[in-house]
Amino acid sequence: MNLVTDIKPVSYLKAHSAELLQQINQTHRPIVITQNGEPRGVLQDAESYENMRNALSLLKLLAQSEEDIRNGDLLEQQDVFREMDELLAE
Repeated sequence: MNLVTDIKPVSYLKAHSAELLQQINQTHRPIVITQNGEPRGVLQDAESYENMRNALSLLKLLAQSEEDIRNGDLLEQQDVFREMDELLAE
């Protein structure tokens, strides 16, 4: 993050929204929007947002899987393949 170009007050956003949209789509760096000197929001390009959401979804799946392992909630590999075969045969 570049503090000079990636942190802007809300008044700048109001006056230069098209320019900021162009910047985030070119650099793929989010812009922190401040109000009264405090961070209040983040402006991010759609592609980066989607990539972040996908990464968070994968991390959530990994965390759930790790919890299943800790709790002993496991299936044997042959059981998984048997269930898949049964579902595909339907």
